Amino acid sequence: MPRPRRIDAPGYPQHIVQRGNNRQAVFFSTCDPALYLGLLRDCANEHRCRIHAYVLMGNHVHLLVTPDAPGGISRMMQAVNRTYVRHVNERERRTGSLWEGRFHSTVIDTDRYLLACQRYIELNPVRAGMVAHPGDYRWSSYRANARGRSNALLVPHSAFELIAADVEARRSRYAEFIEQGVPAGDLTAIRRALQSQRRLTETLVGSEPFRFAKGI
Repeated sequence: MPRPRRIDAPGYPQHIVQRGNNRQAVFFSTCDPALYLGLLRDCANEHRCRIHAYVLMGNHVHLLVTPDAPGGISRMMQAVNRTYVRHVNERERRTGSLWEGRFHSTVIDTDRYLLACQRYIELNPVRAGMVAHPGDYRWSSYRANARGRSNALLVPHSAFELIAADVEARRSRYAEFIEQGVPAGDLTAIRRALQSQRRLTETLVGSEPFRFAKGI
């Protein structure tokens, strides 16, 4: 069965998922997540991609990214993965592939669904039972987006900035939005879009993020 053709849409955010080969671990030591994020920051700048949210899990990563150049995300991911695998393989004295050969991606309808997808990403450790609250997990963008912790990797999306003009009010309202959790319909739609690698559109039930962002 042929693989779905990946959509290359500069200027539109995309939800990216990269899994370990055979869903095996991709982070082996406490320094590996920091190494990955440092590479991601450098490669995102080099290939003109803006990172809005992320979470690093034991055997996969989720990213919310807007490319500003054609092919930017593919080049960024190739550069990150190539360098990261080389470092890990040398240290762990291993060979072969670490990641699946192809990351999954879906283009997001910016105004309606970006915040719903960002919430889905940052609540991943809670859904996995790793922590009780997203703020307890170190390797995600939640602490920056909801609590204002400095993070040189992140560039807030305009939909996030529309939550409120005042920065503190924005963070507070976003934290409240996270506390609502992800509706079951949103979970199904986001996962289905990733599996098919199609655009995330009206199949997502949560019009709530759109009203939230517009302050209605």
